[in-house]
Amino acid sequence: MYRVIVMTSRNLQIFVTVAELGKMTEAARALYITQSSVSQAIASIEQEYGVVLFERLSRGLFLTDAGRELLSYARSYFSVKSDMEEFLLGSGERQKIRVGATITVGTCVISPLLLHLKEQCGELNAQVLVENTRALEGKLLKNEIDVALVEGKITNPELVTRHAIRDRLVLICPNGHRFCGRSSVAAHELADEPFILREKGSGTRTQFESEMANKHLHINVSWTCCNSEAIKNAVADGHGISVVSERLVRDDAAQGRFCVCNIGDLRLDRYFDVVHHKDKYISRPIQAFIDACMVFERHN
Repeated sequence: MYRVIVMTSRNLQIFVTVAELGKMTEAARALYITQSSVSQAIASIEQEYGVVLFERLSRGLFLTDAGRELLSYARSYFSVKSDMEEFLLGSGERQKIRVGATITVGTCVISPLLLHLKEQCGELNAQVLVENTRALEGKLLKNEIDVALVEGKITNPELVTRHAIRDRLVLICPNGHRFCGRSSVAAHELADEPFILREKGSGTRTQFESEMANKHLHINVSWTCCNSEAIKNAVADGHGISVVSERLVRDDAAQGRFCVCNIGDLRLDRYFDVVHHKDKYISRPIQAFIDACMVFERHN
C-alpha cells in the first residue's frame, strides 16, 4: 500500500522564511505565529520525508544539502503559484509587471524604456523598484519582482541574464582639476585622488574596484553615496572625483558642469543586463519588457 504524503503550502512557507532569516524566532515574528508552530512545521517536513533540512549549531541554523535543494524548489513553487493567481485574478488583462532597476538604470534608462513599452503594449501597470544589483538579485530569488535591468554582474545560477544595453564608465572631475582638458588618464594617476563612489553592492563600484585591484592600485574613498545626483553634485562642488556611467553625465558634460575623460588602461565597457528567474513564467508583459530592453539603443 502506498503512503500518501502531503506537503502543505503553509509548512513550505515557514521553511522558506526560516531558511532566509536563519532563526526560528525571527521567522515566527515575521509570520506572526509562535516559535513552537515554526518548530513543528520544520519537524513535520523532516519526519514525513526522512530528511534533515537544517544543521542546528550553537551559532544558529544552517541549511543542509537537502535544505538548499528544497529551498530552490520552494522558491520556484511560490513563483509559479503567484503567477497563476495573478492570471486567475485577471492581471494578465491589466498588463501588470514588477520591474527592478539599478540606480544608474533607474536614473537614465528605465523611464524612456517604459514609455516606449507603453507605446507598444497600450495600458501597462508597471511597478518599479530602484535598488543596487545585490538587492535586486535577492528580490528576484524571492519572486518579489518579475524582471530586472541591472548594471552589475549576477552570479546566482538560479537567475538567467542577457546582455541588453551597452554602457561604459567614465571619470568625472571638477572644473579646474588637473585632469581637465585631457581625453584620457592612466589608472596609476588616480592613487591619491579622493573618490566619491556608489555604495557596496553597486555594479558600478564593483567593476571599478575590480579593475583597480587587478592593477594592485588603491582607491581613496572619501564619500559613499547611493544616489547618482548626490555624486554629481559633490564632484561639481569640488569634493572629489568619481567613476560613473557615461549615460549619466552626457547633459552635464555638454553644459560644462564638470570634466569627463576616460581611464585608458582599465576595462570599463559593460552592458546593462536583463535578468529573471530561470523558472519564471514569462508572461506577455515580461517578454515585451525583455524585447524593449534588447532594442532600446535603436530608439535612444
